[in-house]
Amino acid sequence: MSQQQTEHGQEFLDDVTDAEAREQAHRERGTVRPITVVGNPVLHRECADVTSFDDELAALIDDMFASQRAAEGVGLAANQIGVSLKVFVYDCPDDDNERHVGAICNPVLEELPAEQRHLDDSNEGCLSVPGAYMELARPDYAVVRGQDPQGNPVRVHGRGYFARCLQHETDHLYGRLYIDRLSKRERKDVMQQMAEATPKFETVPND
Repeated sequence: MSQQQTEHGQEFLDDVTDAEAREQAHRERGTVRPITVVGNPVLHRECADVTSFDDELAALIDDMFASQRAAEGVGLAANQIGVSLKVFVYDCPDDDNERHVGAICNPVLEELPAEQRHLDDSNEGCLSVPGAYMELARPDYAVVRGQDPQGNPVRVHGRGYFARCLQHETDHLYGRLYIDRLSKRERKDVMQQMAEATPKFETVPND
């Protein structure tokens, strides 16, 4: 995917052009894998950096897109299918309903000026906490830098719902779920919601 210029002259990944075709190609090559859920150790520790940008990584990304679509998600981190590597994929609309599709390796959230960090306290959910949702304040604009599947440096930015997705998936790769940002009372509520829900997709049972 190419780079696009912003109004400030910074380069960001063009993850909008041919979004549907790119997602479909990944998904059709991939194999659906079950989703790990809260309590699985792989979700609660920092993942390893991606160092090999090879066919094995490409196949993993294909499987992640297939698994994301099967679970009806908008973002998926590798540890959510049991692979402890710093890579996530996304197929997520922003608040203008523009579709963003991409894969980011070794993501790092950039620190933004205070004037760009307006909090949005919308509901948040997670495929690894199926059937549960809770309000969580996050900045409504996010910038992530990392590498594309070929190892090239990239930067991705998003607003609104897509900004939440970028932050949520980056958190996953450092061993943090959104429920870890909640109060004890809110976390208890979420876990109760999960206990009462039936996942709509295959999950990995915790021993």
